[in-house]
Amino acid sequence: MKYFNYLLILLGAIIAMYAKAEEKQNQYILIAGIVVLMIGIYRIARTIPSRKSDSEDDENKQ
Repeated sequence: MKYFNYLLILLGAIIAMYAKAEEKQNQYILIAGIVVLMIGIYRIARTIPSRKSDSEDDENKQ
């Protein structure tokens, strides 16, 4: 499943570059590529834990 996220990012980047490379840009393909790219980035960012642990947060509240 981890590789699926990277595949989404790669696919979105390729689609966005393809839409941008044409002489007459197709904006719908460009938007679709950006959306796929952002979905891949979001799915990867969702799995990255925060820097602070819960115990450090409790110490800061007191």
